[in-house]
Amino acid sequence: MTSEVATAAASGASATARFQNDKSPYEAVKDVPKERVDKLARRVLEAVHATIREENVTYAEYNALKAWLIQVGLDGEWPLFLDVWVEHVVEEVATSDRQGNKGTIEGPYYVPNSPVISDEKGVGTVPMREGEGGTPLTWTGSVTAVDGAALSDAKIEIWHADDDGFYSQFAPSLPEWNLRGTNHVGPDGSFEIHTVQPAPYQIPTDGACGALIRAAGWHAWRPAHIHVKVSAPGYQLLTAQLYFPGDAHNDDDIASAVKPELLLDPQQQADGSATVAYSFVLDPEA
Repeated sequence: MTSEVATAAASGASATARFQNDKSPYEAVKDVPKERVDKLARRVLEAVHATIREENVTYAEYNALKAWLIQVGLDGEWPLFLDVWVEHVVEEVATSDRQGNKGTIEGPYYVPNSPVISDEKGVGTVPMREGEGGTPLTWTGSVTAVDGAALSDAKIEIWHADDDGFYSQFAPSLPEWNLRGTNHVGPDGSFEIHTVQPAPYQIPTDGACGALIRAAGWHAWRPAHIHVKVSAPGYQLLTAQLYFPGDAHNDDDIASAVKPELLLDPQQQADGSATVAYSFVLDPEA
């Protein structure tokens, strides 16, 4: 099954537009003291200044950087740039005190309010096309608190790329909610989700981020992964990506988002499908 090519400009513009329409980032920091803003801004600038001095940055290199930064904005790739190369450190610091499951970056392709897919027992199938590519995957697990109590009002938002590495709403020719859904767990906190195993993919490389990758001699690959947001009233939101063993880029993910605790253990079945068990433990709200 094939899809039209998703360009960096198109996917970047979509990600940027969604982020700009979300006012919550500003609302979340509206009470941050000026002293905090001053400190953070100065630390970032000092790090840039130190790099320039230590590496003897030339005017030619400076002007190339300026042109590149302008192009990142024109391509709408700031969400991609920050989520690929910066977010993993923010996530590490922000969740360092959690006792429950490890999380990782959200990335730029999350879309809220995906359709509910589960029945009253927590069993659901993500929307997909007829003949959707990829190994059929049945995922079972549960959502509990750190004290072991079942969280019967938890929900799992799931989204991932298709077998060609494309995300719905960020690539042409895909149904709006393809491989995206919200699964409410059953009364005992358990769930069963039916989907397909996604493929590894390269982040878009025809824009400014791709230019950086080529200039630095890096690769653009992300290992195959399933995105989730797991939430329950009174508990901290868990954002994670779940990975598959044996992927060639688990050890050198361009987004530096893979953690050993997030590796799945799929079991191949006689009919060609796979099953996997993976559960979540949520920390109470701070």
